[in-house]
Amino acid sequence: MTRLPIRMTVNAENVELLAEPRSHLADLLRGELLLTGTHTGCEHGVCGACTVELDGAPARSCITHAGACDGATVRTIEGFEGDAVMAALREAFTAEHALQCGYCTPGMLVMARDIVLRLPDADEARVREELSGNLCRCTGYRGIVAAVMRVLDRRRGLAGPAASRAA
Repeated sequence: MTRLPIRMTVNAENVELLAEPRSHLADLLRGELLLTGTHTGCEHGVCGACTVELDGAPARSCITHAGACDGATVRTIEGFEGDAVMAALREAFTAEHALQCGYCTPGMLVMARDIVLRLPDADEARVREELSGNLCRCTGYRGIVAAVMRVLDRRRGLAGPAASRAA
C-alpha cells in the first residue's frame, strides 16, 4: 500500500512520517512516535480517551485521519509540561480524587484545559455538558467536575469550589 508523507508539529517538534492513507492520528502518535499517553478506547470517537489538541482545539485522534493532519500542530498529554493551566488541573484532579484507573485522564485533562480557557465563566452544569463526550467508567464524574470547577474558581478569584455553585 502507498504510504503518504505527513509533516506536522507534535509537542513543539517538527516530525515527518510516512502513513498509510487509512491511518488515524492516534495510530501515528502511539505507534510511530511512541506517545502512549494518548489512549484509544472505543476507536469510534465516542469515549474521548484519545482526545488531543489539534491546531489549538480538542480533537478525537482515533477518528482523525492522519493525512488530514499534514501541516497541523498537535499536542498530546505529554506536550503540556510547563503549561500553567494543565499544572493547575493536574493538582486539582489529585486533590478532588478525579481519577481512579487513569485511562480516561489524559483525554479528560486535555478537554478540561480547553473548558478552562474557552469558558472562564462556566458553571457546574456547563462543565458537565462540555465533558459529556469524555467517558469515565470509574469516578462518576463528581471529582472530575469538582477539579475543573476548582481551577475555574481560582482563576476567577473565588474562594473555592463551593463559591461558584452557591452563586
